[in-house]
Amino acid sequence: MEHTIKLAILDLYKGFPNQGMKCLRDIIGHYAKINKLTIEIDEFDVRQKLQLPDASYHGYISSGGPGSPLDSVNEEWEKLYFSWIRLIEQWNENSKNRPKHVLFICHSFQLACRYFDVGLVCKRKSTSFGVFPVHMLHDGLEEAVFDGLKDPFYAVDSRDYQVIKPNYDKLAAMGGKVLTIEKERPHVPFERAVMAMRFNKYFVGTQFHPEADPVGMSHHLQTEDKKQSVISEYGEAKWVSMVEHLQDPDKIEWTHNHILPNFLSSVLESIEKEC
Repeated sequence: MEHTIKLAILDLYKGFPNQGMKCLRDIIGHYAKINKLTIEIDEFDVRQKLQLPDASYHGYISSGGPGSPLDSVNEEWEKLYFSWIRLIEQWNENSKNRPKHVLFICHSFQLACRYFDVGLVCKRKSTSFGVFPVHMLHDGLEEAVFDGLKDPFYAVDSRDYQVIKPNYDKLAAMGGKVLTIEKERPHVPFERAVMAMRFNKYFVGTQFHPEADPVGMSHHLQTEDKKQSVISEYGEAKWVSMVEHLQDPDKIEWTHNHILPNFLSSVLESIEKEC
């Protein structure tokens, strides 16, 4: 049976130029094509236009975005955003309703951690920018969204903030789990940050960018302006390392081809269960 999937993408980029939204559209389009599905996408400009979706969608993807996840406390868009999270929570709490799946990415992940109060959101000592290994915990190895990934897998990271000190007791009470953590850094005395978390049965989030397209990002990094910008800020070794990792099919391409498609499959499975 052919299904029509309705997806909402919550755009938190605040109008800043980005590759994230294009990558999300491309992955969804490819998934629809290979699975012979009709997927309707509506996009909502959360931070500029105060747009939020209702509960009529089968699934939701909330994007990354610029700026601090702490400075938006009491801003109107954040109040509306948190009200939207509560709306979907309440929908899922009603056993008569078909559950709605939500994926939170990067900035959205940090906001969700604040909303649920399941970890400390704070500024990093330095920016994390590049391609890094992500290490799975036991629950990550059993997570459906990470099905097919290796341990560790590689992901694109671009952030000045982090989530540390997860509240395991609160997570457990919600049905949540810490799934992955950042790479071991024995030479620095800092706690490893959480890189992915399941908040409850239907809400999952990643600190990294699972949508990152290795081909597009590699081309972008090799434009003269971007190349010089990265070298100026992070050094030539960082630029070379990123380009090499992006061209390795076992790294970012593998992550790109698994996490978002796995999430979309979970949305489709919920639809099929109802039919």
